[in-house]
Amino acid sequence: MDDSDDGPTKSEPPRPVNWNLLTAEDAETEWIELNKWVNWLRRTYGLPASVIPPFWHRHPELVWELSALHLHWLCAYDPDQHGSAPIGWHHDFADARQRLHDWVATCGTRLDKDRATRQTSWPGEPAASSVDDKVISNRDEDFVMFVLGDLDRRRQAEQDFYASVADGN
Repeated sequence: MDDSDDGPTKSEPPRPVNWNLLTAEDAETEWIELNKWVNWLRRTYGLPASVIPPFWHRHPELVWELSALHLHWLCAYDPDQHGSAPIGWHHDFADARQRLHDWVATCGTRLDKDRATRQTSWPGEPAASSVDDKVISNRDEDFVMFVLGDLDRRRQAEQDFYASVADGN
């Protein structure tokens, strides 16, 4: 997985990304593009880990927010877009930075440690599992391993689906 810092490189027309419905192949492309863009964004704007933490990829709430912001950026900077679209993006980016800060505070991920976002059990549900901080010493290695695990889960789900169709279930 290439993680160069050349800025965003996606050549397809911008479209919303529904992370719940991506195939393994599509997810790989989306993860790589989003990771490149997030690295570009945090460096370009000097964003602290309290806004974009190193382990954002482990938190769906951050993935969805950053993915939406990425799409908005792609649309705002499309050559066919109106000339004032970038200022609209920057206005929305200010709001998104506050939401990202709130998500990071809620999920508890930090510069050098991560933990799963705590879940609240509703009445009648099993008690939520406890969550512990995990020290992750190499962010890029963690990202690659996380994405490979995600792709494996997606491939297995695809295989299970096709097997159930073949069995007539």
